Amino acid sequence: MSPVLRALRPREPMPDFVRAALEVRGLTRAYDARPAYQRNDYLLWINKVKRADTKQRHLAQMLDELAAGDVYMGMAWTGR
Repeated sequence: MSPVLRALRPREPMPDFVRAALEVRGLTRAYDARPAYQRNDYLLWINKVKRADTKQRHLAQMLDELAAGDVYMGMAWTGR
């Protein structure tokens, strides 16, 4: 019996303002260390909203979670 395959979500592009914020906060390495699905989820979460203030709020939460290291989308995360 063959395994059930799920379609992968498309990869989200990283906006320049997200890249710049990661660099300013020194969190590029922490971002790159996260699993691909988490990086894509964060970018989708930021990219999908229309209002600039909401984008900034999502970005701030992502940066705070990366800095903490043990949180992902408001949930405890232990890493690999």
